[in-house]
Amino acid sequence: MNTQEHYTYHHPHPAVTTDCVVFGFDGVRLNVLLIERGGEPYKGSWAFPGGFLEIDEDAPDGARRELEEETGLRVTCVEQLGAFTRPDRDPRERVISIAFFTLMHTCEVTGGDDATRAEWFPINKLPELAFDHQQIFEQALERMSHFLKLKTGNFMSSDFTYEEIDMIYYATLTR
Repeated sequence: MNTQEHYTYHHPHPAVTTDCVVFGFDGVRLNVLLIERGGEPYKGSWAFPGGFLEIDEDAPDGARRELEEETGLRVTCVEQLGAFTRPDRDPRERVISIAFFTLMHTCEVTGGDDATRAEWFPINKLPELAFDHQQIFEQALERMSHFLKLKTGNFMSSDFTYEEIDMIYYATLTR
């Protein structure tokens, strides 16, 4: 038996994607980074940067790669939020998404790859989101708020002051 036969199964396999929720603090308010989808499904809709995991890629690396391809941002710190597995979450096929989140200061972003554009939105003024991204957003915001309250977690760069962390935490509570 060759190696290919050894790892071939007769059961359907879901596709795996990653999504990256990037929270950005502009010194006054908390924002989230969204991309406008350039292709179907949901062409023209807003979503989190993300995409299909490559066969030889670790999920956090895939999230960082997709984020850079679609927005130009390079991040090192991402925290895994969880897996989103609802069978009908993607109309293309059975797709499981592993979502990540991070916190940074806002900066210039540019749409790339299959993202028409990338923009920061205040967390209390989000457009309608594609797929199940509203659910992902709510869970990411809740988890980040918890970590900020405890002043713990590896999801943010180290250049935040305690005063900024407190401002961001209170923004998560009052949106």
